Amino acid sequence: MSTVGHDRALARGIQRITAASLGQHQSAVIRIGFSATYLLFLLREIPHRSEMYGPEAPWRWDMAQQLISGNQAFTTLMWSDSAIWFEIVYALALVASALLMVGWHTRAVSVLFMVGVLSLQNRSIFMGDGGDNVIHLMAIYLVLTRCGQVWSLDARRARRKAGAHPGADAVTGPLLWVASGAVLCGATVTGSLGGTAWLPVFFWVLWIGHGAWWAVNRYAPHSEARTLLDVIANLAHNATLVVIMAEVCLIYATAGWYKIQGSRWQDGTALYYPLNLDYFTPWPGLSDLLASNGVMVMVLTYITVIVQVAFPFTLFNRRVKNVLLVAMICEHLGIALLLGLPFFSMAMIAADAVFLPTVFLVWLGGKAALGRDLLFRRRGEVPGPRDGAGVAEGAGVDAVAGSEDREAGQHREGGGHTLVG
Repeated sequence: MSTVGHDRALARGIQRITAASLGQHQSAVIRIGFSATYLLFLLREIPHRSEMYGPEAPWRWDMAQQLISGNQAFTTLMWSDSAIWFEIVYALALVASALLMVGWHTRAVSVLFMVGVLSLQNRSIFMGDGGDNVIHLMAIYLVLTRCGQVWSLDARRARRKAGAHPGADAVTGPLLWVASGAVLCGATVTGSLGGTAWLPVFFWVLWIGHGAWWAVNRYAPHSEARTLLDVIANLAHNATLVVIMAEVCLIYATAGWYKIQGSRWQDGTALYYPLNLDYFTPWPGLSDLLASNGVMVMVLTYITVIVQVAFPFTLFNRRVKNVLLVAMICEHLGIALLLGLPFFSMAMIAADAVFLPTVFLVWLGGKAALGRDLLFRRRGEVPGPRDGAGVAEGAGVDAVAGSEDREAGQHREGGGHTLVG
């Protein structure tokens, strides 16, 4: 009986990770958070874009070309040193960030977003910080996730088409596919994708996979091929979600253990020094007030270390994990306010969202939809039609219905669902 029970449990586990994409709301928050972070960053740096990544950058184009010829990093800005080409790439990165945030043709736009992030960051690698490194990694991970299933224009379009796959019978999807294929073909022929052999293969697999997905959904939506593609997509999504969780744990674990080895973190004075640096004091009065309180500096320093070291060990205890998650989000909000690092904090909060409880995210989505309804009523406008769950559509807010309720219920169960539940 024990062997039979073990086999049944194994079969249920395989069924769960292949039949559905887990953490739909968490992946949607990650998509919205990172695309919004990068969009705001690009908008803020518009006046300085040329000095950071363009023709006027101190890290000149020929210097970047020499470095990239050695590390084989991917960036489309090495295709030409023209100022016009730089402006095109920067504009495409802006547009891709905005479109990914609202979830418009998420599969194609996530690839464009990744290309934009890698192109700009690899052009001037010395311009980034820890937050840029996280965005760099997450831009790659998002390509492999099904992050547009909720809270996206794709999800709203699918509901309006009675469950049809987003873009299955639209013109925009095929046009995007043909245009990207033409660019990919030209880049492959000219060798512009970089010196590593895996990168062209990666882009071609994505392109062929997207085309196959559209064709099967269009012409054989109930076939075994459709089921197989769904299984592959679910496996890739769920595996990538686990990688994102491991990445976040690794970031906090390494940061915490490195802090423990520092003498300033051991004696509780580490926070005092950045509070007295002009570069990290956007609010000098507030920084001086906090720095003058030795007890508060010591408490915050120790709490930072304790939370970062302890967090990976609390993942299987839902309540403790959620408490530390709130503490880390508050820590990043404090970093944004006191040290003037808003985009680093936004990136880390977006990464932390992978551990937010599904029930909380569903509740938050419902409140956001309700707020949108109230806003439209005050303006005298009529909001969009409601779906079966009674939550308004639109503005990227997905309904709390059907499979989402089932997923929330699954996360409320015990066992291995505590990581994202």
